[in-house]
Amino acid sequence: MKRILRIINRFNLGGPTFNAAYLTKYLSPEYETLLVGGPKEEDEDSSEFILDQLGINPIIISEMHRSINALQDLSAYKKIKKIIKEFQPDIVHTHASKAGILGRQAAFSLQVPVVVHTFHGHVFHSYFSPLKTKTYINIERHLAKKTNGIIAISQLQKEELANVYRITEPSKIEVIPLGFDLDLFKKDQHEKRNIFRHENHLDDDEIAIGIVGRLVPIKNHSLFIEAIAHAQKTTGKKIRAFIIGDGQCRQQIEDLAHSLNLVISPNGSTTLKPDVRFSSWMRKVDYAYAGLDIVALTSNNEGTPVSLIEAQASGTPIVSTNVGGISNIVIPNETALLSESGNKQAFFENLETLILHPEIREKMSAKGWEFVHKQFHYSRLIEETATYYEKLILQKILR
Repeated sequence: MKRILRIINRFNLGGPTFNAAYLTKYLSPEYETLLVGGPKEEDEDSSEFILDQLGINPIIISEMHRSINALQDLSAYKKIKKIIKEFQPDIVHTHASKAGILGRQAAFSLQVPVVVHTFHGHVFHSYFSPLKTKTYINIERHLAKKTNGIIAISQLQKEELANVYRITEPSKIEVIPLGFDLDLFKKDQHEKRNIFRHENHLDDDEIAIGIVGRLVPIKNHSLFIEAIAHAQKTTGKKIRAFIIGDGQCRQQIEDLAHSLNLVISPNGSTTLKPDVRFSSWMRKVDYAYAGLDIVALTSNNEGTPVSLIEAQASGTPIVSTNVGGISNIVIPNETALLSESGNKQAFFENLETLILHPEIREKMSAKGWEFVHKQFHYSRLIEETATYYEKLILQKILR
C-alpha cells in the first residue's frame, strides 16, 4: 500500500477541503492517506465537520495561516518535515499556495519520491501589488521545476499557468476538475425550498437572489449590492437579496447598502423583510440553493467556485462575472449568464433578464443537474487522480 501525505492550506469551508477530504476518504484501500492542514481564519467558517462526517482525523498545524509570517511559517515547515520523516510517504500532494510552498519544500528536502501540487485558483492577478505578484510567480516557477506533477482544476487554468504566467510547460500539467457529493442538492428540494422561504418570510411572488462566499475584496460584493439596488429600480419586481458568508469586508458592504437606501438585516434575524439579509455562514446551504431563484457571483478572479457547481446541482440559474475557470464549469447562456469582469452594465442587464423572465430561469434550471453530475461527481475525481498518481510513479521508476 502506497502512502500519501496530503497537505491543504487550512480547514475553512470551501472547495479545497471537499477535494482533499474526498481524496483522503475514497482513494483507499489502494492508498493510505494522512491529511494535514492549517486552522481556519477568524473570518471563516470551519470545514472540520466535513471531515468528521467522513471519519477523517487530520493533523492540524496551528502555525499555518493564510498570511505570511516568517516565524510561524518556519515553525509550520519544521512540523511538516517531522510528519514526513515519521509517515514516510511515497507521495506528497499539496493543495493551494501556502501548503504548496511549505509542503513541497519540505518534501524536496527529504527526497520524497513523488511530489504533486494542485492549484485551486491562483493569486497571479487582482490580489496583490505588481511586485508582490511577480514574487509569487517566481516562487511558483522555482517550485514547479522540482515538482513531479501539477494539477489544474480547469482547462482554462492550465492555459493560464502554462502560457500566460509560464509557471511550467503544458506537458507537466494535468487537468483534473474538482469532485463533490452533489446528491444532497437534488434531494427533497421542494421541502427545502418551502422551509427556507418560510423562515425568511418570502412571499410566493418575491424573487430571492443569493451570493455565497467569503466577504473579501476579490469577491467584489459591491457589484452584487449595486446590481440589487439597480434591479429594484428598473424591474418593478419584489426582490430580496441574501449574502451567505462572512469576512473582512462585511462593514464595507453594509455601508454601501445603506448608501444605496437598501434595508439590511443583522446575522440571525428573520423577523424583518429586508432588501438584503446577511446570513453569515450556513451549514445547510442546500436549503438556501433550493429557496433561491437566482445565484450570483461577482468575483474579479476565481478558480473553480463551488457555489456555482452547487447552484447547478440544485437547478438554480446563475448570473456571474466571466473570470478564471467559470466558463469551464457552467454552460454559458444555458445554465448561466456571464459578463466580462469590469462590465458593470452587462452584469446588471443579465440579472434583469433573469428577474424579468421566469421562463428563462425555468429552462436554465432544467439543464444544471445533468451537466454538473457528469462533470463534478467525486467518483470521477478519485478515478482520475489515482490514474495520475500511477502515471507519476511509473515515470519516476523509469527515470
